[in-house]
Amino acid sequence: MTHRKTKVLRVDSLARVEGEGALHLRLDGGRVAEAHLKIYEPPRFFEAFLRGRSHTEPPDITSRVCGICPVAYQMSACRAIEDACGVTVDGQLAALRRMLYCGEWIESQTLHIYLLHAPDFLGHDSVIDLARTHPAHVERGLALKQTGNAVMELLGGRAIHPVNVRLGGFHRVPAKGELRPLAERLRHARDAAEATVRWVAGFDFPDAGCDHDFLALAEPGTYAIGAGTPTVMPAPGSAGLSPDSDRALSLRTFPVRDFPEHVIETQVPHSTALHSRLDGGRHLTGTLARYAISGRWLPSDVLRTAREVGLGDPREGTVCRNPFRSIIVRAVEVLYAVGEALRLIDAYEAPPGPYIDVPARAATGHGATEAPRGLLYHRYTLDADGTVTDAALVPPTAQNQAAIEHELRCAVQHRLDSGGHPTDAELTALCERIIRNHDPCISCSTHFLDLTVERE
Repeated sequence: MTHRKTKVLRVDSLARVEGEGALHLRLDGGRVAEAHLKIYEPPRFFEAFLRGRSHTEPPDITSRVCGICPVAYQMSACRAIEDACGVTVDGQLAALRRMLYCGEWIESQTLHIYLLHAPDFLGHDSVIDLARTHPAHVERGLALKQTGNAVMELLGGRAIHPVNVRLGGFHRVPAKGELRPLAERLRHARDAAEATVRWVAGFDFPDAGCDHDFLALAEPGTYAIGAGTPTVMPAPGSAGLSPDSDRALSLRTFPVRDFPEHVIETQVPHSTALHSRLDGGRHLTGTLARYAISGRWLPSDVLRTAREVGLGDPREGTVCRNPFRSIIVRAVEVLYAVGEALRLIDAYEAPPGPYIDVPARAATGHGATEAPRGLLYHRYTLDADGTVTDAALVPPTAQNQAAIEHELRCAVQHRLDSGGHPTDAELTALCERIIRNHDPCISCSTHFLDLTVERE
């Protein structure tokens, strides 16, 4: 006779994953029969209430989707609507947008590194405990995050849900002299970012890998942030490639407008968020994917630092596929964003006007940018007077859910196969670490993870 034992374990203090979710594991003897990352927050209906709004409104409305990465939503919305209207924003206005996005990368990636992820590697339950043992490191992280906030405040009007962004550019652009104090802060931040890379590279990382396809934007000649072409790097051994094949030679691309044909969303019973499949398979977007696909275009000094801390050289086809080491890649991206913001400030000249006109027309537009957590896609259909008749938003966390669940199954199975009898607490800690590797943004709030383990 089979004895079935079900246990529910609540971790009420898990404040290091953004949102409300649960993990359901079903163990059949020594086999992982089921692993579901259950997102049970109520649907937020942004796509529904965008319908009927003016084409000028989505950048402001969608910025409220996330308090951590509002610029990503604003920029993807602007790109999609401007695409529908046949308008291209370039020159110094495009440079200011990229600078604003750099501010978001600095603050968001730094927040994850110091407040959410680093405690996992140093044996702490929270950044509060980490601050007691590593106060100088935490102070450095907070100062670095504040520099990112300062970029967003100057260009966006405020650090959370910026109000200065509009179609075609900005409501107001800064004079060159206004950027000088910011440049001074960024020069100090560059040293802090370099120190952050060296610090996290010294953590103890479990051996792990991921066999998902990578998806990220690519913009030859630069590290893609606010624009680019969706690019796929197949998983090792896929598409007839051997595990040691040169991944750089196997990249494939598709136009942003074809995103819905390649990334298909479906509803699953255990989640209020949609799951995505890339050309029928599992994929991962975000930090690891970006570095693998765009890392070859990092400035030489940043790439040299990445090589020195063991991330390899993407120009030579070296790819980091260890999700635990994603914290190092995030730190490298902060270092890049600080330097890129400084470069943009040095080259800045105030444009003739703060924006260009974006007249409405009946069309469908597509836009994608790289949020800190990965590729964010928007699509809008407008009628002749600019009213939004249809909208679609595909965030990176929804795309990554299937990959995260796969990693959970593999990691728990490996733990079971390694011998011993792991407790529910040990399995919970392992699963939380795996989820945090990908910095999922389940929502703007922070709650807890319920782990349900069914043992048969």
